[in-house]
Amino acid sequence: MDEQRDARLLIAEDEANLRLVLQKELQRLGYRVHAAADGEAALRQLEENNVDVLLCDINMPRMDGMELLRHVHERPNPPEVIMLTGQGTIETAVEAMKNGAHDYLTKPYSINELDVRVQQAADKRRLRVDNQRLRAQIERKSAAPEIVSQSEAMKEAIRLVERVAPSEASVLITGESGTGKELIAQAIHRLSNRAGGSFIDLNCAAFQETLLESELFGYESGAFSGAKARKLGLIELADGGTLFLDEVSELPAPLQAKLLRAIDTRTFFRVGGVKKVEVNVRIVAATNRNLDAVVSDGSFRADLLYRINSFQIHLAPLRERLEDVAPLTEYILKQLAGAHTPQLTDEVISKLRAYNWPGNVRQLRNCLERAILLSNEGRITVNELPPEVARGTNGAMPFSAPPLSSGAGPSVAGDFAGLSASGSLRDVEKQQIISALEQTGWHRGKAAEMLGISPSTLYRRLRDYNLEGRLR
Repeated sequence: MDEQRDARLLIAEDEANLRLVLQKELQRLGYRVHAAADGEAALRQLEENNVDVLLCDINMPRMDGMELLRHVHERPNPPEVIMLTGQGTIETAVEAMKNGAHDYLTKPYSINELDVRVQQAADKRRLRVDNQRLRAQIERKSAAPEIVSQSEAMKEAIRLVERVAPSEASVLITGESGTGKELIAQAIHRLSNRAGGSFIDLNCAAFQETLLESELFGYESGAFSGAKARKLGLIELADGGTLFLDEVSELPAPLQAKLLRAIDTRTFFRVGGVKKVEVNVRIVAATNRNLDAVVSDGSFRADLLYRINSFQIHLAPLRERLEDVAPLTEYILKQLAGAHTPQLTDEVISKLRAYNWPGNVRQLRNCLERAILLSNEGRITVNELPPEVARGTNGAMPFSAPPLSSGAGPSVAGDFAGLSASGSLRDVEKQQIISALEQTGWHRGKAAEMLGISPSTLYRRLRDYNLEGRLR
């Protein structure tokens, strides 16, 4: 099919017979066509569909073509507009072109003539969008965070990113918490043909089920108490770009079914909505759990796993690529301290290389941030390191990084002698949760990052230990 004739059109025309004829003839030529009976209806259609070319009658009830044109040009990335005018309104059409319309046609006009004008308008918009995408791509590449590594494991992961990024395949990124899955997702987007579109991320574990549905799919005005105006969901904001679903295994079962249908049909309903919304989104998902296990126990749909797992990239934990600790340390110190980067003693470097890093790169960053705050005279010694790193008690974090099975509590790993000489593992786990919360001012999100687990997992443990009262 001709690329221009694959364009998405919207016809705003109050004459029903003419509107129907235009729609059928343009569809016959290969265009994807929506129609609206007046300017207000056309504006609603523009909110729900991505349109390349708007064919707009000037004289319409409720909202005429001129007012509609003004509203269209208030939108980001608006469609090209072709004004359709009767004999006696040429001056108005010329004025419309001054206000941003691409072209105008005087009634009556032939379908062939309209086809040529529409192709030209579609081509103009495509060039404009491509230009924006290229500029954005250059900006993203220059401003993009680096993937710092020397290990063969990370080099292989980067090679896979470069191979899959230009495709439209859904990607599943697996690995322990804190290994850099979001950074890899951003790299996939940045190197893809969608780089000019939005990169929208959603942490599926960070919201209750009812709020998560509204965040993902949006809602209509009046859908529930407090819904005073329409809200666009993240999947809609990602139209033309990439939607990154972090901790996708935490999606509740009802939302798994809705997401699967949205991916398969490229359509969805907002909460409280009755009209389908079309989207063109690439899905990149991530999890720190063993999805084969959660599929086996029934907490995650197998068909959704197959849909999001067209291509898998696994990120090795930091303890399996300790050669990355030194370059990561140098990079993080420069990020945190800038020109006044403190010096590390040889003993500190030795301790950092020897530690097991159960919280991976995220824990390393927290460790260095703490050390910078405590350092004196531009020098970091062992005294500024967290106790578990200074002592070399590998695995002193309360939660092990291997994937958790559904419904199970976090597992306890490592040498806890420094915290409890005779207590049970449950007591030690509680002590370390309290320690992380105290270090972060009882902030659940920051504590979960320090512990290398999801906020929802941390919340379950807090509830078990009756520690919810001081959270914020």
